[in-house]
Amino acid sequence: MQDETILMYSTTWCGDCHRAKRVFDSRGVKYTSVNIETEPGALEAMMELNGGRQSVPTILFPDGTVMVEPSNRELSAHLDALAA
Repeated sequence: MQDETILMYSTTWCGDCHRAKRVFDSRGVKYTSVNIETEPGALEAMMELNGGRQSVPTILFPDGTVMVEPSNRELSAHLDALAA
């Protein structure tokens, strides 16, 4: 995968966000977490990426792909595909 950071829109209370962070951390993947409740404009940017939904985590990858609330399996498979 390119040496670029993944952008993950999240909240502090979101269990799926914490789970996705654990996947990234366990694989040594760089990412930036953007809290949609405290970062100005983050909620609107996230909603634009995922068709108006307020769903976290919304993850934007360096290649432009977006995943919304992926399972561990889906997220790992996508990371593997990007690394290939």
